[in-house]
Order: sequence, then structure tokens, then C-alpha cells
Amino acid sequence: MGQPTHAPEDRDRDRDWWRTAVIYQVYVRSFADGDGDGTGDLAGVRARLPYLAELGVDALWFSPWYLSPMKDGGYDVADYRVIDPAFGTLAEAEKLIAEARELGIRTIVDIVPNHLSDQHPWFRAALAAGPGSPERELFHFRPGRGARGELPPNDWPSQFVGSTEPVWTRLPDGDWYLHLFTPQQPDLNWAHPAVRREHEDILRFWFERGVAGVRIDSAALLAKDPDLPDLGTDPDPHPFVDRDELHGIYRSWRAVADPYGGVFVGEVWLPDPERFARYLRPDELHTAFNFSFLSCPWEAARLRAAIDTTLAEHAPVGAPATWVLCNHDVTRTVTRYGREDTAFDFAAKAFGTPTDLALGTRRARAAALLSLALPGSVYLYQGEELGLPEAEVPGDRVQDPMYFRSEGAAPGRDGCRVPLPWAGGMPYAGFSTQEPWLPQPAGWSSYAVDRQQQDPDSMLSLHRAAIATRPLLGDGPLTWLPAPDGVLAFARAGGATCVVNLASTPAVLPAHSRLLLSSGPLDEAGRLPQDTAAWLRV
Repeated sequence: MGQPTHAPEDRDRDRDWWRTAVIYQVYVRSFADGDGDGTGDLAGVRARLPYLAELGVDALWFSPWYLSPMKDGGYDVADYRVIDPAFGTLAEAEKLIAEARELGIRTIVDIVPNHLSDQHPWFRAALAAGPGSPERELFHFRPGRGARGELPPNDWPSQFVGSTEPVWTRLPDGDWYLHLFTPQQPDLNWAHPAVRREHEDILRFWFERGVAGVRIDSAALLAKDPDLPDLGTDPDPHPFVDRDELHGIYRSWRAVADPYGGVFVGEVWLPDPERFARYLRPDELHTAFNFSFLSCPWEAARLRAAIDTTLAEHAPVGAPATWVLCNHDVTRTVTRYGREDTAFDFAAKAFGTPTDLALGTRRARAAALLSLALPGSVYLYQGEELGLPEAEVPGDRVQDPMYFRSEGAAPGRDGCRVPLPWAGGMPYAGFSTQEPWLPQPAGWSSYAVDRQQQDPDSMLSLHRAAIATRPLLGDGPLTWLPAPDGVLAFARAGGATCVVNLASTPAVLPAHSRLLLSSGPLDEAGRLPQDTAAWLRV
């Protein structure tokens, strides 16, 4: 008897897994500590793979786990082919990729192509070689302006919101080098063929080790105007954002990925929908993060507009939308939705902002069902399934350069990176046997996995149920249904309806045969309370 074969539609479904996937973001440093040194590691992730399998996610996206001085949380890479010793070894990463795949979970790695660490061999060689050397051509070295070269080569602003520091650093030999982020992250010159070759080799290196995809950090920033002109006002084209040269880079990457079945997701912050969609053409990136939905306030009309805009900008290129409420850079959903201003903006982050966590939790539960009901893929940042709030990290424990480069005015991003609570009765909530690299706030144990597993009404139980039920919604398009002001209601092709009530009064549910799931109890009359969502079988 011959070996069983998959039907063509099964093979297509497996190849297109990313179009409807639930992808869980792992910030390794804060996920789980396997060796008891206070820092999360690959051993900790491997030990918790059964938890992730039970959660039901399709893939894991790992924030950078490479060799790094950790001046920007690992986004300053010194060697892409070496795992940072704080996290483990390359052999452990290969085991993790294989063990996850055995559980039906794919792996996505993070590539940071705009810049390297100043400890990378290329940059160290460039410093040693001196002005005008071939080694410096891999980066953006320039003489300064002014009578003695004492002024930076141009007026470009830092990409860290709130930063007052320049993006140029001067060396003792008189040259300046460009770094859109920190001085420890020199920008690469993507007009140099060696830079392109090296990154294509890095992609092959990881695809050959079994990764299913690559997330591209700051994907719209790589290419620079070769003249490095001043920014001025309203430049067109922009000298370092969304330049047309980028598309040739990503086409070459796609040619590398396709033989492996590899998938790309880009971090593309762009206000122009047409420009955004160009990155998703069939021979470029597969998907890109949807930041309009992430930053949208908890308002029905604004959310519907964000959903419609997102679907419309993806439709011409046939790319699936991605939906995300939080990641390693932004305020946690429970906290953001519990504030007067429920939108997200880096510039608006401030210490001591009043927060109603009960309100935020109720809204975050409803938002979870909303995002998981939308057509496309969903990204879930670690700890969101536990309903973790944003922590306020004391100034003497902050590690995020955004805080320091704003001279302490911006809280930075450490508050959403605090290590996860696993066991309520254990020291450090079961994350480690030693004090974690970032302090866990008082009451963190109340969010612990072991406590939520026993509670059918917990945030964790809600996420598990929603991910398990999600296939019943089908993978077809969305159709809006008539609904009162403040209520979002839409049908999916699978015969299910999602209703989210953001109005101040209870909403009558449309006709249905069964309540599949709700983010909170219905009222005595069977109506949907304020800030509550429900999935219905028609």
C-alpha cells in the first residue's frame, strides 16, 4: 500500500498557514528562566512549550536572541549566527525550533537590518581602519560641517520618541557615523552589495535551521538618500523613510525565502495606505504589522474605520491583514484601555497616568475577542493572555535607552517587559529562583498562570477558549451587520457573528442559535453589557 497523500487543498492550507495564524510573541529575557540566574532563556521557553501548545498558538515570534551587548534589549546585534550566552546556545535554539514544530508550532525569528551593534566585527574593523577606508563604506561615515567639522553632517532626528540626542556621533579621528537609534547601533549602508549579501546569507542560515519566517524590524528605514541631505520640512522623497530602493531589497529577500517556504512580516509604520500596500506585493513581504489598529482608541467608530482601512489597503495585493493590540514596545492593553486616553502614542507616555484596571481588563477581554474574530492573522504578545498591566519600573532599575535618551521624561518600554508570573506561591512568581532582571510589582502573583488555569473565567481561560473556537468563524471575508451606535457587529463566512458593545447601554444581540463565547456574562435579559464582546452561531 502506498503512503497516504494530502489533498491539494490540504497542502495549500499548510503552505498558507500564516494567512490565518495566531502568532505568540516571545520576549525571551522575560518569558521563563530555566537556569535560575534571573534572566529568561531558551531552556525556560522549552520547558513551557506545553503551555504554549495548550494555549493553541500556531507560531512563536522570538524577539532577538542573538549575541548582543543588550544596549537596546537585543536589537543591537553583534552576531546573527550566535545565540547570546544569557539565553543559551545555537544547539538549544535548534532543539527549540524542532520541539516546537513537533507540537505543531512554527518559529519566526527577528532580523534587525537597519543597524548592527557597535560590537559587531564589521563596525569594530571600521573604527580601526580609519577615515576613507573600505570598512567604513559598510556604514554611513561622514565628515562634519562647520569650520572644523564640529557640527553633525545633517539635521536628522532620533527615532526614539522624546530623545533630545543627535543621530550622529563624532570619533576622535574627526569622522561622524550615523545611528538613527542609539550610538551603540550604527546604521548600515544598504547601497553596499556586501551588506545585501550578508543579510541574504543570514536568512539562509536560519531557514536552514527550520525557522518558518522572519520578522523585519524597522523595515521602512534601511535605505538612505546617498547624499544624506538635511530633513527640512515635508521632504519628498524622505531621505530615510520608505524609499523606493527598499522594494528591490525585499524582492531579493523573497527570492531567498520562497524555496524554504519562508514567510516575512514587516514592521512598517506608514500613514499612507497606498505606500504601505507596496510592501505586500506578491514578490515582496507576506504581511506587515497593522499599527493603525494597535494605536486606535476604544471607540466604536474609530475601530471600525481602522478595520475597514486595514482590509482595504491589503485587498489590492491579496495580502492578509494582521491584528495586534500590544507588543514589546507599547503600553499593555489592560492599562491603556483603563485610561482616559485609550489610544497609543509614544509621545503621550508619561509616569503616573491614572488607570482603572478593572475597566481596562473588561475592555481588553472584549478587544481580545474582537481581534481574534477579524479575518487575517493575530499577534499575541506574551502576558496579554494573562491580562498583565503595565508596570511602572523604578528609575534606578530602568534599562530601556528610550528612558535615558529622553533624560528621564519618557517612561520607556520596560513596563511591558516585566518577567511573567508562572506560579503564585513561588518566589518571583515562579519566573526564576533569583531576582529577575526587571522587578515584578506588588501583586504580580495574582496574575500567575497556575492560578488562572484553575479559573474558568480568567483571562487565560478566555484566550484558550477563543483560540480553540476561532476556526468556527471560517477564513472568509467580513460583512458588517446593522447595529446601534457604539456597537460593532459583523458576520464571518463560517456562519458566526461577532458583536462588541462599546455603547453605554446594554445591546440586544442579533438572532442566533447559540452563544459560542463571550468576554463577560450577559445581563438578566440576555443582552450584551457595555465593553463586552460575544461570538454567536447564527
